[in-house]
Amino acid sequence: MTERAIKRLIVSVMAVFAVFGSTYVASAAAAATPPDRQVLVLLHLPPPHLRGGGDYGDGYDDQIGHAARRGIAGRLAKAHGLTLANDWAMPLLGVDCYVMTVAADQSPRSVADALSHDPGVAWAEPMNTYHGQSARGQSAVGRGPQGRSAAATPDDPLFRAQPASLAWRLADLHQMATGRGVRVAVIDSMIDAAHPDLAGQIQSRANFVQGRSDGPEQHGTGVAGVIAAVENNGIGIAGIAPHARLMALRACWQQAGRDAGAPDTVCDTLGLAEALHFAILHDARIINMSLSGPPDTLLGKLIDVAVSRGVTVVGAADPDVPGGGFPASHVGVVAVASDGLSAPTAGLYTAPGRDVPTTQPEGRWSLVNGSSFAAAHVSGLFALVQERAPRAHGAAALVTLRPGGGDIDVCSTLLKAAGPCDCDCVRRPMPQTIR
Repeated sequence: MTERAIKRLIVSVMAVFAVFGSTYVASAAAAATPPDRQVLVLLHLPPPHLRGGGDYGDGYDDQIGHAARRGIAGRLAKAHGLTLANDWAMPLLGVDCYVMTVAADQSPRSVADALSHDPGVAWAEPMNTYHGQSARGQSAVGRGPQGRSAAATPDDPLFRAQPASLAWRLADLHQMATGRGVRVAVIDSMIDAAHPDLAGQIQSRANFVQGRSDGPEQHGTGVAGVIAAVENNGIGIAGIAPHARLMALRACWQQAGRDAGAPDTVCDTLGLAEALHFAILHDARIINMSLSGPPDTLLGKLIDVAVSRGVTVVGAADPDVPGGGFPASHVGVVAVASDGLSAPTAGLYTAPGRDVPTTQPEGRWSLVNGSSFAAAHVSGLFALVQERAPRAHGAAALVTLRPGGGDIDVCSTLLKAAGPCDCDCVRRPMPQTIR
């Protein structure tokens, strides 16, 4: 080996250690810090043809570039009195993201504004927090296998209690489509993949929450059940799209809430961004975000990328915030609120969100409420639509009872995707019937 090659190897190893050797410690430090004491600093990546790796050079060159950008981030952190906690590359947006912890006497917003004026920074923003949009209070309705009910069609015992079974004529819709093979990314708290009504429904899983306990959580498990619980297995409920395939992307965590037995579901910008990035790169066709919080530049840019690729993004509206909050208010997002609103805001779609039976951890089912679960209904509906019309996406695929939002005419929406037919034809067998 030549002296030049030895030097290149040493530099490569040092670069890899600089990038990866500190990752574990940094991640732990980032997780231990409250999100509201952190800022995100985005540094530009060089254009693809100038990056190392692939067809443009040896792989170690990209690690050197990464180490150099981390050095820039370290200098920025020192200049502004911050602590560099973690970093993550986002090639979809052409940036590296650096998490920095703000001192107790500093304002995260002021620090982010100051960093944004540095010529080497694409932009900077405070770490925002988001909350699942479930209403307070849940009622348990069962645990474990419950046996078959000959009167129910399908045979899931809680099917008749599902609002969609009547309001959406769910059994009839399933004669036309079941969401077969459509990938739905559920960006939420941890889903109970072992739940008997979710067995086999999860195609892929990823955890973007660091430093917090693992284990199934209520909100994500409930959202997943509404979308894709197993149908005709003699237990529990039937999902809106029981043959869809879920991507269980944990970007939120459960923590004690104000009321006993009603935990809060909390997320932050970084975890949501990582989950969105993963969903887009792994070809999710629908992304469900049953959460709400403040507008966010990083998340907005990732949603824009998703929408530009024909991905349907569904967001749960916060009824207490004008426009429903973010991401519901973001351009291109299908914003969904629970039915029963006395005066729904223009641009909000409504779906069942009251007394909805769904899956819960430890093999349980419970009644849930809130726009989180209304959004899950609409994500399931989009899976039915995309089975029949893969290019249909976004609000344009929906048929509503009034222009621009409100109650969804689900029969007409699915028939629009399936082709010429009237609403009575769903009661008759069709050549393309899939069960």
